[in-house]
Amino acid sequence: MTALMPGPVRHPETATSSWRLWSTDARLVVTAPDRLREARELCDGILAGIGRVADRFDPRSELSRLSGDGHPQVLSPLLSDLVAEALTAASLTDGAFDPTVGAALVDLGYDRDIDLIQHRGALSARVRRVRGWQTVRLDRDVLSMPPGVRLDLGASAKASAADRCARAVAAATGAGALVSLGGDIATAGLAPEGGWQVGVQDLPSDLPARITLPAGWAVSTSSTRRRTWRQGDEVRHHIVDPATSLPVADTWAAVCVVARTCLAANAASTATVVKGHAGLDWLDAIGLPARLLDGAGRVHRLGGWPEQS
Repeated sequence: MTALMPGPVRHPETATSSWRLWSTDARLVVTAPDRLREARELCDGILAGIGRVADRFDPRSELSRLSGDGHPQVLSPLLSDLVAEALTAASLTDGAFDPTVGAALVDLGYDRDIDLIQHRGALSARVRRVRGWQTVRLDRDVLSMPPGVRLDLGASAKASAADRCARAVAAATGAGALVSLGGDIATAGLAPEGGWQVGVQDLPSDLPARITLPAGWAVSTSSTRRRTWRQGDEVRHHIVDPATSLPVADTWAAVCVVARTCLAANAASTATVVKGHAGLDWLDAIGLPARLLDGAGRVHRLGGWPEQS
């Protein structure tokens, strides 16, 4: 890919819309200010559709209404696509990225929106074995999985949503588009002069970095420090190791990866966190630009990530 560069101090003419969605900050930037309203309406429609089928915290969503009795079920085209994307990500990461951790997250107390969990006090829970993505079968739109398996598409569906929104805005308006959903950022169409300026900072206390993202590329950050809650005497986070059914160890505090799609970047960043120390060599072998922050606060750069950022 085009080598990443430190972000220059330049602010090309763009228009921005920001809002809250799925307990995170959403942001849309377009290179044609007069098309911002149209672009925002497109994004709202896409995001609402994904929420209706894939929000595991909404009992009315298609995902929440899936039967847990092991019988085959016919999915809507959108949910079928999202499940297929998650299963592909699992295959490409050797199962480190696993959409069948849904029941484990519920066992750990992550059974509702993170804002509600953080305000309800300490939790206690049991821990069940993750059945594994290989137990799930998707034949076109027919889903089969063992009894008790609960899918969690939170990471992959959010990244896919960013990709879908950016592509739709660029196609419909002809403008360059950047869509940010928390730590997931996708771009499409032409970039502003000088490229997309993207800040990388997991927590306000971290040393900030800034890169220039080439047109059409994406970036995703996976963190063990943002979505946290207490369970007894333990502080838990939302990235589960499928091998243990528990939150992964704090080898990596945050991993930021650049790829051609936000979905691919998210799968790589999440898998690296799950793989722990072995994730460094795994990610290096893939060759994607990445910035890793370890538990001691040291920064590791791979794949051409600029030293100055």
